[in-house]
Amino acid sequence: MKVDIIMPKMGESLNEGTIIAWLKSVGDKVQKDEIIFEITTDKVDTEIPSPADGILVEIKVKEQETVDVDTVVAIIETDSAEAIIVDDAKDQHPASRIKHPESSIHHPTSSKFFSPLVMSIANKENVSFEELENISGTGANGRVSKKDILNHISNRSKTANEKSTVVLDSEDEIIPMDATRKRIMEHMINSRDTSVHVSSVTEVDMSKIYNFLKQNKKRFLEVEKIKFTYMTFISHAIVNAIKEFPLVNSQIDGDKIIVKKNVNLGIAVAIEPNGLIVPNIKHAENLSARGLAKEIASLGNKARTKGLKPDDVINGTFSITNYGVFGLQFGTPIINQPEVAIIGVGSVDKKPVVVEVDGLDTIAIKPMMYLTISHDHRLVDGMLGGKFLNSVKERLENFDFSNI
Repeated sequence: MKVDIIMPKMGESLNEGTIIAWLKSVGDKVQKDEIIFEITTDKVDTEIPSPADGILVEIKVKEQETVDVDTVVAIIETDSAEAIIVDDAKDQHPASRIKHPESSIHHPTSSKFFSPLVMSIANKENVSFEELENISGTGANGRVSKKDILNHISNRSKTANEKSTVVLDSEDEIIPMDATRKRIMEHMINSRDTSVHVSSVTEVDMSKIYNFLKQNKKRFLEVEKIKFTYMTFISHAIVNAIKEFPLVNSQIDGDKIIVKKNVNLGIAVAIEPNGLIVPNIKHAENLSARGLAKEIASLGNKARTKGLKPDDVINGTFSITNYGVFGLQFGTPIINQPEVAIIGVGSVDKKPVVVEVDGLDTIAIKPMMYLTISHDHRLVDGMLGGKFLNSVKERLENFDFSNI
């Protein structure tokens, strides 16, 4: 029996995926639930397991090739009865589900076919059908994918005199961008072209939290298996500051402001060698510091082991990026669309500061940290951004550990 391995649909809004790497070769034996290939989508990188025991007899889609969901990417030959595929979504294996693909759209004067998703983007961005026909497709059989049309839209906005000429020397190395880097590039360009970025910085005295971690971190880890870090308390302070200033937890839809009642707190995770992903903690407003510590550890682990699902990275409402883990003091982060603000966390460094003791100024050594907020000035002006950042600062400097 031959089993078709398909490009799985990893989320309701996802219509295509790119093969990052094949972990098995033609002729290899595979076991059910053994990882056989990795994919990247607009939302997340994912490992895809085999739906059955057998032998990989054909690979139809090469590495770095983008295809629509439900496209057959490989074939396994097996005699196992377990390989029988049922037409019931709740019982299907993610790599072998039987679905009814969206039909392609064909223009009567063209020999090419375009997916409904591509046509929807073309209509929204005023891309003519003639222009669409001239886009080089990277999908199966040269089909235009979502990434292809988004790249075309990004590139066509640049005039000829704005483009620089790259001069190559004989010793230069040319490295093709992988799918993850392309996705990050597109997301950053979109954010730059959408939000009016403004950044503000404040310095936070982390003495209370520094002392708490020094005295209690090891005990909590050994006794309760909870890893408390600076990010635990920073996240808690941000969530509670959002409750005070809910407008920073909003989105802009045309001329309407959508104030999100739930705080889905995104925390950026750096992925080697050069990736970045922002999974988010759903309903963070309901969690204690303990709960946040557990969720932060869980999401970070899943991100680094490619265990994230699309639901883990969608519908975020506010993000944190921590460049302090790289020893950096502060920066100006880019807003994670469609959110309207992001906080950047710097390193905690001991430094001399002026403090007042009994009415006299004196020098003390304290663990200090810079916090940066980048906010979308279309909605969050300087006053709101400043008040919100100061609220986070005050909560950190006066953290209440009685109910963590």
